[in-house]
Amino acid sequence: MSVSVNYTQSPEGIIAGPVNEENFFEWEALIMGPEGTCFEGGVFPARLTFPTDYPLGPPKMKFTCEIFHPNIYPDGRVCISILHAPGDDPMGYETSAERWSPVQSVEKILLSVVSMLAEPNDESAANVDAAKTWRDDRKKFEDIAERTVKKSLGL
Repeated sequence: MSVSVNYTQSPEGIIAGPVNEENFFEWEALIMGPEGTCFEGGVFPARLTFPTDYPLGPPKMKFTCEIFHPNIYPDGRVCISILHAPGDDPMGYETSAERWSPVQSVEKILLSVVSMLAEPNDESAANVDAAKTWRDDRKKFEDIAERTVKKSLGL
């Protein structure tokens, strides 16, 4: 498995790399909440798990902290097109170009997740409560996000 992001080459606001040198299939990441968003200032830990057929199959990503977001399941799993298996979407929602392909990099995945934090897709919700709150009561959503930011910092 080739790795394209390490602790010294991560994009700004992201630290990522293998959990240890014996297992390159498990990575940890710290993602800073994007500036100008309700997640700004937060530091959100996540885990990437790569399949044995990587790069043919996409990794799975899961936040290991509480985060209330339309595209993150309540258990922390990230739902974003770039992490969906390659090929046509059986539901017809995504094009094959939006889904995983072996040319994607870990850096591109992490940057896509930062973009997702900044711009939730409430049309394709992994967390229905978060999507409904995002759509119907933005102030409440931002208050909940602010609490998760403080929690991520141990405050």
